Amino acid sequence: MRLDGREVSPSVLLKTVTAGGEFSSFERASQMLDVLADVQMSGMQVARLTEEIGRELVAVRDEQAERHRRRELPSEATTPVAIACAEVDGGRLHTRACEAPRGVHEPEWKESKVGCLWRMEGATFSEDPHPDPPRCFRDPEHVHRLVREIKNVTSPHADRPEPDTKASKSRKRSHSTAASLDRPWPPKRIYRTAIATVRDVHEFGPLLAAEAQRRGFYDAQRQVFLGDGDHKNWTVHKTHFPHFTAVTDFVHVTAYLYQAAGAVTNSFAGQWEQYETWLVDCWQGRVPMVLQQLQEWRQRLGPPERAPPIAESEWSESVETADDSDPQTIVAKVITYLQNNAGRMNYPEYRRQGLPVTSCLVESLIKQFNQRVKGSEKFWSRPENAEAILQIRAALLSDDDRLAKHVRDRPGRATRRRSQPATSPR
Repeated sequence: MRLDGREVSPSVLLKTVTAGGEFSSFERASQMLDVLADVQMSGMQVARLTEEIGRELVAVRDEQAERHRRRELPSEATTPVAIACAEVDGGRLHTRACEAPRGVHEPEWKESKVGCLWRMEGATFSEDPHPDPPRCFRDPEHVHRLVREIKNVTSPHADRPEPDTKASKSRKRSHSTAASLDRPWPPKRIYRTAIATVRDVHEFGPLLAAEAQRRGFYDAQRQVFLGDGDHKNWTVHKTHFPHFTAVTDFVHVTAYLYQAAGAVTNSFAGQWEQYETWLVDCWQGRVPMVLQQLQEWRQRLGPPERAPPIAESEWSESVETADDSDPQTIVAKVITYLQNNAGRMNYPEYRRQGLPVTSCLVESLIKQFNQRVKGSEKFWSRPENAEAILQIRAALLSDDDRLAKHVRDRPGRATRRRSQPATSPR
């Protein structure tokens, strides 16, 4: 039976597409539909319906971007936005050739560009509301794990202490308790929408801008755009969000400082002491001082074996290679990173404005995307099915009912009431 989206009721279709976008595979979605909703549908049928709705959402999204380009897209915001926060980052997913025989042909990794648009609320301050770095950035185990996830490297020092499971859990509980307390900063998160695509960055920018326009972000009282050090992020910012305050994600800065500290010291104790010094300096806005010290270290170490890239690409989840292990190369790369981003690292001023300084929200969002789209046995036909499943995930991860609304109002379904022709005014 070759069902399409117009041969099932809207309620069954919504349950099917939601299961197809939430569970780890279409087969698993089929099983859960039977158990939880008493809907009998094969995995192939779930895939067909999910991808059909995903393609329709692609068309709706692209039409919205075109209306924005023509300046015909109205804002749907009903109340003023206090803080408009746009965060961008990227993940990866496996793809295969489209319309090929059964099996995986021409496998290829594709980068997924992800945008996270948060409506926030928070106060402004006459002084820095958080002059000391958060405790998580001073936890050796947490920082090492963080750097390993971002940069895919381990500490060069063999004396790095092994994780203490009990102590680590205790610290996590204390961090969680502290995070749950009412604090004036960072700002409170209110409402999220998500944008994702496998298209290039020049097509990603208009999609993100159109959603920001629809959300009323361009009329917000305060506006902030966060990203890692990748120059493509700032191309999107310069082209589509030029009036937003540009902020380089402090978590990525932390990873670079930790690496540099390891490159100029010969023990973990020395690395941690140097890292903490540079951490406080950058958190409190003394980036030129850190750059000066790194320049001095570069002179002591000599030139790197190979020149670091001018601008490092960080859309992918791991940007380090085995060749980036010598101290000269690491120090030169960190200097380049800080020089390229120094103008977006005035963290005390951003905190006084009540703005966030990390892009952890979009990185968390990417993990939520990856729970469905990424896996050793998952290959999405490119570009159509890869784009389709990303739209289903974006709809499910947004704080609105866009998926249900689309299924309910989509044209062509048998149960949809046809609109009456407008009568001519008398």
